[in-house]
Amino acid sequence: MTKAEVITKISDMTGIQKDDVTQTVEAFFSVVKDSMAEGENIYVRGFGSFINKKRAKKIARNISKNTAIVIDEHYIPAFKPSKVFIEKIKNSNKINELAPQE
Repeated sequence: MTKAEVITKISDMTGIQKDDVTQTVEAFFSVVKDSMAEGENIYVRGFGSFINKKRAKKIARNISKNTAIVIDEHYIPAFKPSKVFIEKIKNSNKINELAPQE
């Protein structure tokens, strides 16, 4: 599902104009990006957490040149779903139908 499809679905569900929904969704993404860039995590109860994960310094290999390179300690954005979100997905009939049968 694309961002445009999400906006259309929210607009249909709520009756709010697409332009207003688009501005709200864009503002939400902007707040998430700006807050995380400042080192703040975002917690949305019942949905999940947008967090900055720390990656340790490590040595990697450039196999084409056969050299070692150092990758410094850095942070990456990550999403951790809430227990409610995880349970909803686990109990989804549609997802269970799509899962390969053993």
